[in-house]
Amino acid sequence: MNSDRPGNAGQDANLVETRIDGETLHDEGFLILKRDRVTLPDGKVTTREYLEHPGAVMILPVFDDGRVLVERQFRYPVHQVMIEYPAGKLDKGEDPLVCAKRELEEETGYRASDWRYLTRIHPVISYSTETLDLYLATGLTAGERRLDEGEFLDLEIVTLEQMLAWVHDGTISDVKTIISTMWLDRLKRGDWPQPPLLP
Repeated sequence: MNSDRPGNAGQDANLVETRIDGETLHDEGFLILKRDRVTLPDGKVTTREYLEHPGAVMILPVFDDGRVLVERQFRYPVHQVMIEYPAGKLDKGEDPLVCAKRELEEETGYRASDWRYLTRIHPVISYSTETLDLYLATGLTAGERRLDEGEFLDLEIVTLEQMLAWVHDGTISDVKTIISTMWLDRLKRGDWPQPPLLP
């Protein structure tokens, strides 16, 4: 867990916590709960509990007319149906782009001819190692979806303007969907350059 990022050259060394040792509290399913003992910058020792997550991807499927493909899915922890872009977790050792293509087709039936990498986000930095790679998918063609057993979701095609309105009024509260919608808006406005096509 290195806090240094490109460009800060260790300037945050006075903030870094150093792992002493740790234990696994739970290791069933795809999430692993850990507890580490760490040394704080002032030399004191404390514990940090966090979830190890395999990482995930989110796909922003955009049609030629600018509308976007979203899903409505019940999310048990918050006990409500959420509006989200297609997403899924990485299998062990899986390339994120391969995962994105697989998840788009399985969940929606669509394939994309053009893929662009947008960015990586850390959605829950206070208690999880999860990273989420965002991909823009265009050149969409429809097909048959192949949902996992126990997976239930509806598809909807909406305008970017509608997505922004839902973000503004709180209908959309999923952080990864909010960030992705803002990315799309910036790209559409020309505020940010179009990322290159992936091979």
